[in-house]
Amino acid sequence: MANAFDPYREALVIETNTVWPDDLADAPLGDSTRRRIEEQLHADPAQATELEYVRLYTGFVRKITVTAADLGDATS
Repeated sequence: MANAFDPYREALVIETNTVWPDDLADAPLGDSTRRRIEEQLHADPAQATELEYVRLYTGFVRKITVTAADLGDATS
C-alpha cells in the first residue's frame, strides 16, 4: 500500500529500494537508464507515484515502485 510523502519518515530513511514491476520489465531501457531513473525518483521521492515506507527497527526503508507515469517523467 502506497503512502504519501512524509517528511518525518524521510528524515529516518536508512535504506532505499526500487521495485520494477513485471509490466515494465520489457521496457526498452538500458542498465544506465534504469539507474538514472532510480536516482531521480529517490532524489525527489515526493514526486514518485508509488511510495511506501517500510518500518525497520532503526528507521525506515523508502520503497518506490516504478510506474509508467514515472518513466514518462524521468525519460523526458
